[in-house]
Amino acid sequence: MAAVNPVNIPLVKDTISREEILALSDWLRSFPRLTKGELTPEFEKNWSEWQGCKYSVFVNSGSSANLLMFYALLLSGRLKNKKIIVPAVSWVTTVAPAIQFGLDAIVCDCDPETLGLDIAHLERLVEEHGPAAIILVHVLGFPNKMDEITAICKDRDIILLEDSCESLGSLYKGVKTGNFGSMSSFSLYFGHHLSTIEGGMICTDDEELKDLLISLRSHGWDRDLPPARQSEIRSHYGIDDFRALYTFYHPGFNVRSTDLQAFLGLEQLKKADKVVGNRNRNFLAYDSTIKDFQYKVRQAEGTLVSNFCYPLITEKRDELVAELARAGVDSRPLVCGSIARHPFWYERYGRTELPFADIVHDHGMYIPNNHEMTSAEIEYVANVVNSVL
Repeated sequence: MAAVNPVNIPLVKDTISREEILALSDWLRSFPRLTKGELTPEFEKNWSEWQGCKYSVFVNSGSSANLLMFYALLLSGRLKNKKIIVPAVSWVTTVAPAIQFGLDAIVCDCDPETLGLDIAHLERLVEEHGPAAIILVHVLGFPNKMDEITAICKDRDIILLEDSCESLGSLYKGVKTGNFGSMSSFSLYFGHHLSTIEGGMICTDDEELKDLLISLRSHGWDRDLPPARQSEIRSHYGIDDFRALYTFYHPGFNVRSTDLQAFLGLEQLKKADKVVGNRNRNFLAYDSTIKDFQYKVRQAEGTLVSNFCYPLITEKRDELVAELARAGVDSRPLVCGSIARHPFWYERYGRTELPFADIVHDHGMYIPNNHEMTSAEIEYVANVVNSVL
């Protein structure tokens, strides 16, 4: 009978504590309103204050957050054409809404230094296609090269969206990721920096987009808008009080979350700074302990990496995955590799050669980082990695 390894170091751990579950239980026993109550706007307000943005819109997932960002842009009439540049190394629901809404998605290679958009390739794509928008991902918490990207967007009148689902609390020159574009998305799924079981958030400083997002989140009606905005819309369309609650101004969705999730979110926000600090501490410990290798992604000067998981890009990936498994350490592909290598992409757009994204796809992986990892666990995992590299 094979020996069982007593070590078990998972990729992620739930951030919801026993104390928070007990607090939730006490709250539920007060028989509160569980949806469309007071806690959702309170959570949105507190999130905005922590993130440093004007408005936040709570939804049921980070994927829904991306979906609404794309839809709001489309309905706002701000897109000068239907071309949007998307990142090669990302998640499917970063890219899928562009396809679902009939936009022309153009894939950009990733940068070996940040895993974000490759600036040289981005500039060529912008010159060739003249896109209306760009969406980027701060992969695993590494901020993109925002000075260069925002300059490109400003010079070419391009709308910028940020997928910050893996980068809560990361800093670029003192500014939190998610505060550079017209809108940004965050995930509150199990295993992310903070969790509401399922959940997501959209942030923006644009009041018009905020109101549109709120309406699209819930069927396309105006029920959740500020009273002055409700009066303005109802007056414009001649809607009387009897019909007001059942009039739809946009073909919307129902991607609301609940006040139960908002309760957890309010509790989770109390420890956001600690979670970010722990993840950065763990990243720096990995960085100093794991031996140098060709594609080691570092914390760039002027940034803080609120690391989701630690990336490794090596031709010894298969050997390393097997050795980590024997040592009781979880690992997985680096996000999902290159989007352009997945059937949904190449069956629509054909094969796309992306030099570094292809390397990530073929040789990329990541190892655990979570808010509860100890220095001993970091050292243990790093030693296993070093034994193979």
